[in-house]
Amino acid sequence: MSDTHPPGTPPDERPAFGPLVIRPQDAEFLGAGPDTIALLADASATGGFLGVSRTTLGRGRDGATPHYHRGSAELFFVLDGRLQVLAGEEVVEVEAGGTLVVPPHAVHAFAAAPGSAADALIVITPGVERDAYFRLLDRVRRGQADPRELLAVQERFDTHFVPSDPWRRTRAAA
Repeated sequence: MSDTHPPGTPPDERPAFGPLVIRPQDAEFLGAGPDTIALLADASATGGFLGVSRTTLGRGRDGATPHYHRGSAELFFVLDGRLQVLAGEEVVEVEAGGTLVVPPHAVHAFAAAPGSAADALIVITPGVERDAYFRLLDRVRRGQADPRELLAVQERFDTHFVPSDPWRRTRAAA
């Protein structure tokens, strides 16, 4: 794409990246069947400003377990279906067209709501190099890596796992 900065913009006032277009055929897809993650833009592609992925979950399927990020907020925009989200101590449902933003340090988790599939665009800002985390998660799900490896990289990927009774109770009732 061409330079979109106003004429005369000093180099130190320009973002560390140019406009990005991520075509479907350029995305890396992880998972199989109804549960996939499309890696759209990692922090390195956006000068650290944000990271973007798209998660699709089958009916009632689990997504991320309870965790928090110390340095980033996370935005969930539901493209289709209903997403059940732990936001702090509360479990809420977000339907297609809805948005939820979780601030840093807030415990959160997500899954497709009972009886529904879910398709969500997820943006984390500032960005963290997380594509390697999602690849590791995919290897764990396929039995090619030990789940304890996720605990070993919590600091690196700013994804800190915690227990959540409200989430456990809600998902057990699903």
